Amino acid sequence: TVTTGRMTLLAVHTADGTDEADVLRLAGALEHASEHPIAQAVAAGATERVGTLPAPEDFANVPGLGVQGVVEGHAVLVGREKLLAEWAMELPAGLGRAKTRAEAAGRTAIAVAWDGEARAVLEVADAVKDTSGEAVTRLRALGLTPVLLTGDNRAVAEAVAAEVGIAPEHVIAEVMPEDKVAVVKRLQGEGRSVAMVGDGVNDAAALAQADLGLAMGTGTDAAIEAGDLTLVRGDLRAAADAIRLARRTLGTIKSNLFWAFAYNVAALPLAAAGLLNPMIAGAAMAFSSVFVVGNSLRLRGFKAAD
Repeated sequence: TVTTGRMTLLAVHTADGTDEADVLRLAGALEHASEHPIAQAVAAGATERVGTLPAPEDFANVPGLGVQGVVEGHAVLVGREKLLAEWAMELPAGLGRAKTRAEAAGRTAIAVAWDGEARAVLEVADAVKDTSGEAVTRLRALGLTPVLLTGDNRAVAEAVAAEVGIAPEHVIAEVMPEDKVAVVKRLQGEGRSVAMVGDGVNDAAALAQADLGLAMGTGTDAAIEAGDLTLVRGDLRAAADAIRLARRTLGTIKSNLFWAFAYNVAALPLAAAGLLNPMIAGAAMAFSSVFVVGNSLRLRGFKAAD
């Protein structure tokens, strides 16, 4: 959402006795079956380095953690370290240090394991969209408090937040899909109206829970289906424009209702008392309708900020 989503596989760190080509072939095959941007980066990098990838079997997406399946007879896991922990596996010391260094550099570290052993750590990096910082500024100018809610590790999340102008206290990292829903519910419980912007499968439940779910049109079908509104552009500034337009539309509705009620409250007693000529009353009623339509047509002049 905040980053380009065009991630790149930068490095492969292998455990002793593990061949890098095996890591890329098995991990790449599994990730190729996933829609996630990180998975696509791994698959693309693997294809570039080792060529055609084998087809996985029993593929399954583990929301918020990664993917699992069988490749060439090996039971393979690719994802967060927590995914390995669920299968009673942990990273060897060398891979643990590689993961720590990658995250300190603002990169995403992905663990790879098969046949019950952690085999490698992959480094993947993304770039912040050029327009994200401006979008955050515009949202703040609308009186909103931007919060970065992500499944990435805290070091990466805080690096991205600093680049776009979100305060560290408004960064909530390393959350699962259900945790995102819990955060939205907590904010709603505090009496706040919550708008959620997302583009991934892991955002879908939170988009549905939010008071206003804005799905990026460039995102997954699950996110688009869950959102209340779809932003055609994959530009976070479109969220600020959508909120500005929504506020202006609501203001127009209120002014139309005020005019309709005020007109009738003032004119009906005069007409009932015979103080208003029927022809004038009819013309005034027609003018009232024209005013409401004309006032609404002013919305056509709305322009998205450059």
